[in-house]
Amino acid sequence: MRITIIAVLLVLSAALTAFSVTTLDLFPPERDEVQLVLVTAALWFVFGLACWLLHKINGKAVVALILAGSALIGGAAMVGPPNTSTDSARYAWDGIVQNAGISPYAFTPADARLDSLRPGWLFPTPQSEAGGEEKCVGERIATARTTDGDLLCSSLNRTALPTIYPPASEIFFAGVRFLTGPEPAYWPLQLAGLLLSLGTTVMLLVGTRRRGLDQRNVALWAWCPLVATEAITNSHVDMLGVIFVVAAVFLVSTKKVWRGGIALGIAIGTKLIPVLAAPALLRRGGWRMVTASVLSFALLYVPYVIATGIGVLGYLPGYLSEEGYQDGSRFALVSLVAPGASAVIVAGLILAIVAVLVILKTDQNQPWVGQLVMIGATLLVLSPRYPWYALLLLPFVALSGRWEWLLVPMALTLRLLVPSVPLTRASIAIAIIVIVAVSLRRAGPGSVKRMLRPLRARRS
Repeated sequence: MRITIIAVLLVLSAALTAFSVTTLDLFPPERDEVQLVLVTAALWFVFGLACWLLHKINGKAVVALILAGSALIGGAAMVGPPNTSTDSARYAWDGIVQNAGISPYAFTPADARLDSLRPGWLFPTPQSEAGGEEKCVGERIATARTTDGDLLCSSLNRTALPTIYPPASEIFFAGVRFLTGPEPAYWPLQLAGLLLSLGTTVMLLVGTRRRGLDQRNVALWAWCPLVATEAITNSHVDMLGVIFVVAAVFLVSTKKVWRGGIALGIAIGTKLIPVLAAPALLRRGGWRMVTASVLSFALLYVPYVIATGIGVLGYLPGYLSEEGYQDGSRFALVSLVAPGASAVIVAGLILAIVAVLVILKTDQNQPWVGQLVMIGATLLVLSPRYPWYALLLLPFVALSGRWEWLLVPMALTLRLLVPSVPLTRASIAIAIIVIVAVSLRRAGPGSVKRMLRPLRARRS
């Protein structure tokens, strides 16, 4: 009976996912935020209920349900175009440009020299109004100008700026477009996201079985609404980093340090954020892991540096400033006690302390709890307005079974849907309180003293 109920919940989750993809998005200025929040809340509720019921059953049905649910929900996430972000349009453009033999760091999308490469679905033709004036039409279509001053209608954001993405991502973009060509719209990257998410599900199922961990917790990854929405519908390249991080964790924890280091370097080469998984692996991986990671990361950059030079940094410095990470305005909670640029220093100190504790306290045979804490704490401190950054957190929620950390992606999702600073601060504060309370209860009496014991011993 429970298996049937779970199956019904998975079908319901897939139906809600398809509904949200085809009818709701963030692009219209007059969007209904209440409906967005209600549908998202329903998705998370159904997900939570299905995961809870899964813990009531055992046997082969667990793996079958997890895989079937992952495929069903993931497939439903492909029924419509991206609905929270236009990033995958830039991914497609970068791939198209590279397959034409041009470095994606060399020219902006608005450069008139690239006119012949622009497919109609990314750069639609302006429409003429009654008075003869041309206009860009469409909720995903931005109005820009080419470097020659001509009107440019574009599905991309920041058309006047170079790409921001590191080389592993760029190789991925080029590979997808090499297989499909420039004309297919969003589905190639959505399919790639689905395959990567399913691959991660399989890796987690195999990894948990070999290590004697509870396979039922893999559903915390496989059925999660964030995976469907951000890894598949919106096709964020963070998903590529996730699968390489999971590979790195399993390799390093089984003393395959060189291979694990290479996987970690590739993960960092997708979007830099996966470097947060490194502190928990340092005592086991040591200099060999660091060397392999640095070399693989550097080698990815070589062809692009040869082609573009310092331009490989792209828009990264400008992005950090735009997002408020240079003046401290982006830190939702830290900015309450350390306004302005001082928030950067305070945030850095907090994360440095967390990193030291993670390095000292992580069980090297099971490093995922340390990685969960490092990544989760960073997301809570930095409080990015993009919930897809939390995709990196989810595999470690699944490996550790610490469901309370799901409040982090939930809080970040709320921040995206309802851009209110007070609401963001409240949701992040609630997440921190619940995570700390549940973690202390898990650890039992005297847990704080045990955590600080290595630091006291070093001082003495």
